[in-house]
Amino acid sequence: MRNNEVILLVDTYRKLHRRGAKVNLINLVDKTHHADLALLFRSFTTHERLYFFSLIKTNSKKAEVLSEADDNIIVELLGSLKRPEIIQIFREMDYDDETNILRLLPPEEQQELLKLMKDDESREIEALMRYEEDTAGSIMNPEVFHLREEYTVSQAIEEIQKSHDTEMVFYIYVTDDRTHLVGVVSLRQLILNDPKKKLSDIMAEEVVSIRPETDQEEVARIASRYNFVAVPVVDDENKLIGVVTVDDIIDVLREEATEDLLQMAGLGRDTDIILKSAWETTKKRFPWLLATYIGGLIAATTIGIFHDLLSNFIILASFLPIIAGMGGNIGTQSSTIVTRGLLSGRVNPDTAFKIILKEIRVGLTLGLLYGVILGLIAFTMSYFLHANGYNYPLKQCIELSISISLGIATAMTLATFMGTIAPIVLNKMKIDPAIATGPFVTTSIDILGILIYLAIATGLVRL
Repeated sequence: MRNNEVILLVDTYRKLHRRGAKVNLINLVDKTHHADLALLFRSFTTHERLYFFSLIKTNSKKAEVLSEADDNIIVELLGSLKRPEIIQIFREMDYDDETNILRLLPPEEQQELLKLMKDDESREIEALMRYEEDTAGSIMNPEVFHLREEYTVSQAIEEIQKSHDTEMVFYIYVTDDRTHLVGVVSLRQLILNDPKKKLSDIMAEEVVSIRPETDQEEVARIASRYNFVAVPVVDDENKLIGVVTVDDIIDVLREEATEDLLQMAGLGRDTDIILKSAWETTKKRFPWLLATYIGGLIAATTIGIFHDLLSNFIILASFLPIIAGMGGNIGTQSSTIVTRGLLSGRVNPDTAFKIILKEIRVGLTLGLLYGVILGLIAFTMSYFLHANGYNYPLKQCIELSISISLGIATAMTLATFMGTIAPIVLNKMKIDPAIATGPFVTTSIDILGILIYLAIATGLVRL
């Protein structure tokens, strides 16, 4: 839905609610697509969400809405339901969606719900919950459709027609008599081939598969690289145990992209932060802002060390914001480029050194360019002061302009180096490189840029 459609629907729901038009609301809820309903819930108050959710007629639609809703809204809606009601809704869901929702609940509540489920259902979910969050095992659907390699094309088509409950995609995974994954066949191949041919004769034997412990971000990269709509999951013995489908892959891409953007801005990893209360948001943002706060104190202390220099040449102080701003900006640019390259696979150990050298050259070139421009501006300003009788000898005007030029050139070169190397090192340490563009690196670049600038000025300008 477009933004204007969302606003219109939200207003319509609220008007009907104020008028007490329950029948009209039930009809509207019934006609609204479950994904749109989950989107609308973001704009409603808690009371409105609970009321509109209660108007949904079927458990299957309630299950679909919960599968699409934000985490904090899911917890809120489930809190309004009795345990048997939750179980009835869960029975309409795929196992991977059930598992994701159960993970949002406290451990004791998870156990209560698992006890109320059927034995086979609870076993499947408990097996999925044993996998760590953000792995392929935690988002896969264990009910994957597969056929034996000795099946003929006609038998395969018959089995597909009988299948209702298993996860069906555009691929048919082919297994041997021990459920080892041996090949894959597309639906198109089945339709176009001779009905008497065996699947083993037409299948592609080189199957790209993943392990359940594979990080979900890597799963999304594989699906994107090979243009898959599903990726099979196999165990250590190459037995087919599940499949990650395109809907889950899209959710992963959206979630990871949101996390990266939040971390780059120094807001943590909570993708639902916009829906949190003011106090919860404050608690989330406080630690990240603390890094900038401490960095600012260090920068202030650094400037204080050069008090004598700045008091004698106040013009140096006027360029401090430019030095810090340009260094932080170009460092953020380098970090963002490299982080994106690491996520897409374009930056790897083989290309890392070349990328570092390239970014240093870019930083040096831009630093010299802006350094010359800033040096000329500084010389003009200091010469103006000299011409108006201030204690700025012509020689010092030249020294000031040179120190400012070298300061910004060095600061920008260092910033590109740090902005490039930080995400590469963090990635090597198995830490999300997205935090490299957050307040930690930006603040450190500001501090070092100011320190280098003032140190160069101290060495060049004669007090």
